[in-house]
Amino acid sequence: MKKYLITGAAGFIGSKVVEELLLKNHSVVGIDSLNNYYNPELKKQRLRNIQNSKNNNNWKFIECNIKDAVTLKKIFYDFRPEIVINLAAQAGVRYSIINPNAYIESNLVGFANILEMCRQLKIEHLLYASSSSVYGANRKMPYDENHSVNHPISLYAATKRSNELMAHSYSNLYGLKSTGLRFFTVYGPWGRPDMAPMIFAKSILSREPIKIFNDGKMKRDFTFIDDIVKAVCKCSLKYPESNDKFDYLNPEPSTSFAPHKIFNIGNSSPINLLEFIEILENALGIRAKKTFSPLQSGDVLETFANTKKLKEWINYEPTTNIKNGVKKFADWFLKTGYKY
Repeated sequence: MKKYLITGAAGFIGSKVVEELLLKNHSVVGIDSLNNYYNPELKKQRLRNIQNSKNNNNWKFIECNIKDAVTLKKIFYDFRPEIVINLAAQAGVRYSIINPNAYIESNLVGFANILEMCRQLKIEHLLYASSSSVYGANRKMPYDENHSVNHPISLYAATKRSNELMAHSYSNLYGLKSTGLRFFTVYGPWGRPDMAPMIFAKSILSREPIKIFNDGKMKRDFTFIDDIVKAVCKCSLKYPESNDKFDYLNPEPSTSFAPHKIFNIGNSSPINLLEFIEILENALGIRAKKTFSPLQSGDVLETFANTKKLKEWINYEPTTNIKNGVKKFADWFLKTGYKY
């Protein structure tokens, strides 16, 4: 058993990670701001799902924004976690264009607060969410952790890359063992309403046209939520160590002389956006009406995760193919998701 603190615990990934940790009999304190970036009722329902799950006596939820350093400090000192998983962040590439301050406050100021608490309490291990968006303008596929990530094309991506650099500095200065996880287009039941699967499903069922950017000439490495959760939980229990063989003349970005590592978590099977829509249409039993638009600012054309390093680290392999995953999502959406 370990004592975990999970930020973003009412979020899509966070809530499922909490359920899995409770299932394994760990003790978990979850925090979340329950902001209104999307329908807070969905977040509250995820919390009710946790409360109804096995071993919920090992669970406590506290409403808190990670930018609130005073409240955050009290939570850390009261609970004294051993492992911290930071999944709280202002999400969304397009929203970062119209509301940049939300990203600075949550993804930079908030994350700095998390790092400080981990330093003060000498936390055993910090896992934090990064994103495939850090690869930015890079067109070399599949994305590898050793590729350049110096050309972000959205503020969201820049904040996520900043998290990686900030965590590395704390690993170097204070010996904080930290692991960054670059998520690739996570989908599934209880997903975010601002992401394509939910937007498309809602429009298809209401017989409204779905907006397809770049004429559908985009690919995404859709990764099912259960595969993400499995990797997060396994990574949380394997702590990075300093690389004694680190080559200072030819530095490798994914490892370090400090106890810090970075991994891709994806399905390693990119799919064309129009093909994804066709699979979703079949699962819902309705054909979509489509409108086509130009590529949006901040969007990348393709994502494709090389997960070889994660396989070597925790023996991770995704087990949910796109058809099975979309079917599970569609079944949930028809039953519950349309409310949100």
